[in-house]
Amino acid sequence: MASRHLPDSLNRRDACRIAATSLAIGAAGTQPAASAPAAITQESATPGRTRNTKFAVNVEMWFGRKPFLEKIELAAQYGFPAIEFWPYEGKPVAEAAKLLKEKNVAVSQFTAWPFGTTLNNPASDHEDFARKIQESCDVADQLSCNLFTVVIGNDIPGVTQSEMHAAAIRGLKKVARVCEQRRKTIMIEPMTPRNHPNHCLYGGEHAIEICRAVGSPSVKINWDLYHMQIVDGDLCMRMREGWDYIGYLQLADNPGRHEPGTGEVCYTRVFREIAALGYPGYVGLECVPETDDLTAAQRVYRADDWS
Repeated sequence: MASRHLPDSLNRRDACRIAATSLAIGAAGTQPAASAPAAITQESATPGRTRNTKFAVNVEMWFGRKPFLEKIELAAQYGFPAIEFWPYEGKPVAEAAKLLKEKNVAVSQFTAWPFGTTLNNPASDHEDFARKIQESCDVADQLSCNLFTVVIGNDIPGVTQSEMHAAAIRGLKKVARVCEQRRKTIMIEPMTPRNHPNHCLYGGEHAIEICRAVGSPSVKINWDLYHMQIVDGDLCMRMREGWDYIGYLQLADNPGRHEPGTGEVCYTRVFREIAALGYPGYVGLECVPETDDLTAAQRVYRADDWS
C-alpha cells in the first residue's frame, strides 16, 4: 500500500533535484531514464524507519477512519516500529496482538483510564479504578506492553484543585503495588486548556508533585511535548528538570497539533536533547497529519535526520 502513495512523496525539493539531475544527464548525452530510481528513498518509501528516534504512530489520529487492524498494517508498511492508541475497549485485542507480532510492530502504550470525575473525586473509594487497572494489566500482557496512560480527571464543581489532586494520589497509591508486581507503569498526563478546558491537571510541575506524593516507580508522567509547549514552554530545560518522573514522551507541533515541521517548535533540537538524556523508549506521534499520512511521516523523518 505504501507504493500507492509514492507519487505523493515527491515534494518540491525532490522535484527540483530530479529535474537538475535530468538536465545534467541530457547535457552529457546519456539516457535520462536511469535517474528515475533515485527518487525512491527510505524517506519516501518507509519514512517510519527514522535515523535516531524511535517513533510510535498514534493510530487514532493517523490513517483516517480505517479499521484498527488495517491501521496496524499501514504503520508497518510505513516502517514505524510501534503504534500507540487510546482505549482498548471495542478493539480486537487478540487479533491485534497476533498481527503486531507478524509485522514486528510493538505497542508503546495505550489509554487505561479516560476522562471523567472518578479518580479525582474525594468521595470515590477507587474500586472501579482498581478493577480497571487490573484489566489494563491483562490487556498490556496480551500486547507485550508495559505502559498505559491514566487521565487524572476533569474539574468537579465545588472541589479545589488540591483536593482533586489529593484524591487522585490516593487512588494511584491504591493500585501502585499491583503495577509494581506486574511490572507495568501508569503514566499520568498533564493536558492543556486549549484542547482540554476544565481539566484538573495542567503543566509538568503539578504532575511531578503527584508522582512524588505517590512515591512509586510504577507511577510516572506521559510527558506530551505539545501540551508542555503550550502550558510551560522551555521544552528542553523543563524536560531535564522532570526527567526522573518521565515515563513516556509524546509530541505534536504547535500551533495546529500537526507533525513536526508544521509549527514553531524546532523538533530537531528537541530530539537531540532526548537522545542526550538517554531516553530508551518510543516517542508517540500524537498529532494529526496536516495534509496526508505519507507527507507527515516524511516530515517526521526529516526532523529526526540530524546525525
